[in-house]
Amino acid sequence: MSGQVIVYSTANCSDCNQVKQLLTEQGVSFEVRDVMTSTAYQEEVEQLGFMGVPVTVSGEHAVKGFNLPELKVLIEAAGK
Repeated sequence: MSGQVIVYSTANCSDCNQVKQLLTEQGVSFEVRDVMTSTAYQEEVEQLGFMGVPVTVSGEHAVKGFNLPELKVLIEAAGK
């Protein structure tokens, strides 16, 4: 596994849960950063150019929402 995968999310976010479920099913380890618990995490999302969650990040790849085609590219790039 080459790239660290980070999922910016909030509690009770269905798209966030779908992203986390997909990564788990694909055997991808990831770190969850709850933007409601940390202003630093909120700022990281904004610096990536997004205002909402989920945002999934690995290296140079950042995917907003549950976008399956883009998430598959990110998973491949992460070294799955």
